Amino acid sequence: MPDIKQLLLTMVEPLIQHQDELELQIVDGEEFLEYHLLLHPDDVGRVIGKGGRVANALRTILYSVRVDGPKRIRLVIDNKAEMD
Repeated sequence: MPDIKQLLLTMVEPLIQHQDELELQIVDGEEFLEYHLLLHPDDVGRVIGKGGRVANALRTILYSVRVDGPKRIRLVIDNKAEMD
């Protein structure tokens, strides 16, 4: 299986200012393998982009990666301050 975690981090790290606060949690659900990006509040807008363009581009790339089994990949972008 491809290293989706490393792919996602490679794409997101150049976009954000607070790289030390970047967290990636992987949640294994029944239908989805969810990648939760927890970001500093200032970086959330950078990763989502104007009109969601950056987030959509990230999702397009991630969803095109072939994974073993019936599960699909899902990307969730969260504000780290809301999670604490």
